Amino acid sequence: MTDVIAERIVRDPRFERLVPSGTRLEHLADGYVWAEGPVWLPAEGAVLWSDIPNNQVLRWSAADGTVTQFLRPADFANGHTLDHDGRVLACEHGTRRVSRYEPDGSRTTIVDRYKGRRLNSPNDLVVASDGAIWFTDPPYGIVSNREGYLADSELDGCYVFRLDRKTGELAIVSDHMIDPNGLAFSPDEAVLYVADTSAGRVPHGVHHILAFDVIDGRRLGEPRLFRTIEPGAPDGLRVDVEGNVWTSAGDGVHVIAPDGSELGRLLTPEAVANLTFGGPDGRRLFITATSTVWSITVGIRGAVSPWVG
Repeated sequence: MTDVIAERIVRDPRFERLVPSGTRLEHLADGYVWAEGPVWLPAEGAVLWSDIPNNQVLRWSAADGTVTQFLRPADFANGHTLDHDGRVLACEHGTRRVSRYEPDGSRTTIVDRYKGRRLNSPNDLVVASDGAIWFTDPPYGIVSNREGYLADSELDGCYVFRLDRKTGELAIVSDHMIDPNGLAFSPDEAVLYVADTSAGRVPHGVHHILAFDVIDGRRLGEPRLFRTIEPGAPDGLRVDVEGNVWTSAGDGVHVIAPDGSELGRLLTPEAVANLTFGGPDGRRLFITATSTVWSITVGIRGAVSPWVG
């Protein structure tokens, strides 16, 4: 595949500034089964992402455009983010844990159990300004051997968790979703957005994003429907500095204003699983789209936390 002029659907004039006409969609890599979980590494000028069914993590370097295998086996890693020290945190389906990648190549377990019972298969995670790790725990890594290992759930459901790094307390902050998936905070951390992608797994499942008010940085209020995404599902999502939500979808990336109205769509050749902002100025959007990885320079910065660069 080669670079292409980005195809767009403009729903609102504000989208013209976010993804200007004529912007190029840059092809970075291909040949994967299900590319997921991208994270920008500012100290290295590189992006990591998962190819979950192939049980590997890949790395693309901005310096020379090369793609290398970062980790294999990767215990079916899915979502990644950075902690306050710039270390990579990973959601691993195979080990049913949140882990940390260490400089020597080893991995440290951050959390793998709730009240003595194994987690389902942590999927995506974000780090709040107080250092707490918020993550989703759907069953995708235990329902088959494709993205993990077939196993029974030890929990009563699929939850959104908050891990307090100071006390070590792991708490359920939401049980409102069937299959909680991607999540992201608003720039001021007053709202947490969480995707539910259960439509692809169970009858009467959904494909929408819920919004929760964050209370005292520790708890969530009652959910409200933020946006139903179609075609496809809102797997992974990120937020820009103005609070717009950039979410994956079956036809590309949808950009949703804070009030839930759609501003426009960036169309991609394949269904998008996830995305992240990066680059030196935070305006380069990296997109994992099924078998391919792309990037595009957009007109706004991602809401990147200060410890991430």
